[in-house]
Amino acid sequence: MEYAIGALLALTVSAFATIVGIDRDRAFYPTLTIVIASYYGLFAVLGGSIAALTAESVVIAAFVLIAALGFKLNLWLLVAALFGHGIFDLVHAHLISDPGVPKWWPMFCLTYDITAAAYLAWLLSQSRISAKAP
Repeated sequence: MEYAIGALLALTVSAFATIVGIDRDRAFYPTLTIVIASYYGLFAVLGGSIAALTAESVVIAAFVLIAALGFKLNLWLLVAALFGHGIFDLVHAHLISDPGVPKWWPMFCLTYDITAAAYLAWLLSQSRISAKAP
């Protein structure tokens, strides 16, 4: 169920952004990537683990950097970041012990991230959004 909800929610959010036009702004997908990456920090706080928050902060900082570079240079970096975060969800529990992460989260986030990456890749390949910064 987590997989289906993640994919459906990503498609719904992305399609809504396209229909309304808010994804025409280059900041939409970088912001989405930053928010997605920050959830693990929230879970560390909810789990009351300073060690997890410290480790999660390093990963969050890396995704924030990639989001900023993607915004400034080329949105294809955001496709890679979203897809990469999905892969990170697969291995997260083996890398960082975070007691606040819900059991269902990795599966949900994995499918959300990869679906959002695929949607953005489709937008870029169809030239609906310019990949390169003006």
